[in-house]
Amino acid sequence: MKKGNTVVIVGAQWGDEGKGKIVDVLSENFDCVARYAGGHNAGHTVIIKGQKFVLQLIPCGVLREGRKSVIGNGVVLDPFAFMKEVNSLKGMGVKLDGHLFVSNRAQVILPYHRMIELAAENAPGRVKIGTTSRGIGPAYEDKMKRSGLRVVDLLNKELLKTHIENACREKNLIAHALFNSDPLDPDTMFREYSDIAEQVRPFVTDTAELLNKALSAGQSIMFEGAQGTMLDIDHGTYPFVTSSSATSGGAVIGTGVAPTAINTVVGVTKAYCTRVGGGPFPTELQDSLGEAIRKRGNEFGAVTGRPRRCGWVDLPLLRYSAMINGVSWWVVTKLDVLDELAEVPVCVAYKVNGKKTTAIPADAGTFDKIECVYETLPGWKTSTEGITEFDKLPKKAQDYLRFLEKESGARIGMVSTGPDRDQTMFMEGFRSVVGQSESHTAVQRR
Repeated sequence: MKKGNTVVIVGAQWGDEGKGKIVDVLSENFDCVARYAGGHNAGHTVIIKGQKFVLQLIPCGVLREGRKSVIGNGVVLDPFAFMKEVNSLKGMGVKLDGHLFVSNRAQVILPYHRMIELAAENAPGRVKIGTTSRGIGPAYEDKMKRSGLRVVDLLNKELLKTHIENACREKNLIAHALFNSDPLDPDTMFREYSDIAEQVRPFVTDTAELLNKALSAGQSIMFEGAQGTMLDIDHGTYPFVTSSSATSGGAVIGTGVAPTAINTVVGVTKAYCTRVGGGPFPTELQDSLGEAIRKRGNEFGAVTGRPRRCGWVDLPLLRYSAMINGVSWWVVTKLDVLDELAEVPVCVAYKVNGKKTTAIPADAGTFDKIECVYETLPGWKTSTEGITEFDKLPKKAQDYLRFLEKESGARIGMVSTGPDRDQTMFMEGFRSVVGQSESHTAVQRR
């Protein structure tokens, strides 16, 4: 593996681009895999020789023996969800002890976070943004309010008891006044969280120190994003966004490594586009074709099971994502899902109030006025499933990928042609970026 190499893997659109598989495929080339944002509202599905792993909090690096996997300070941790995932993975034979680490500075999700989020999302007159109601947003709210509970505090019984008593007093009043919610019992909560804290304790460390020591020793790190660029709290389709920094910049904030430590940013995009939850989606297909793509692509949330909205690749959005993240390489996933189509439209520009533009609006209201300008490419009507060499793809599939690369502002480094780890194509030049020898597998370039 390439020593000292650092790569950030980021979703190009609204998440669900298939980052889990990509992180898993590439993790064999890195000493550490670090998750830097989000909570157990993010899901990564990895399939290895037919066996399915669904990861919510734990980085995909745990599926590679000998790698260190880190949950960074930018993540919000539900300790019960974490231990459930730990025990599930151990039951599947995954070795975690001594390989999985949780930041002592990560924020903790508590029951009142879920109570408030669920009540607020269902409050009369509120615009639904499609949250998972797992307490992610309110936990980040408390973090920014400087009233949150960190993992290091979870392990201090005296501090934990005081925090829960004070928080329940405040949150129960708020929830009852605004939503008429039933109060939570602080004594029960303390007992439950005091017990789970001891199960979490063996995994807790100063992960910023761990990662920086690894870099100083010349070890390589891959930073694993959650959600996608357009769900970023600052740069996404606000207010239909998540509560954390989902862009590549979040890797620095959410782990404690320096900006100068990042070598490369790799963006992940499907060969089409999806979104789960509410909010703008200019290229969405609200017809039988959208339903067919959803069914063929198995487009249902890994964590929630919610059906994903499906549409075409949006080049203005892809270019924006490349700019915001500093993407130099794309990974294109689920190419095989388009195999049966006679033609594949791609959005190349927008029209807003009759004027052509490629700018991404800052406000959701302007998104609602967008008319997409499409360029239609011919489909290939031939199976690409499992193909691992570019020259063996149908010519029209090659042309489609060439078009996306030419128009998007970054090179294509990998293409996924199926859900399994082995159904992956590497392009020339990309292996050296991720620390692999070009001779690792035969590589074909257009």
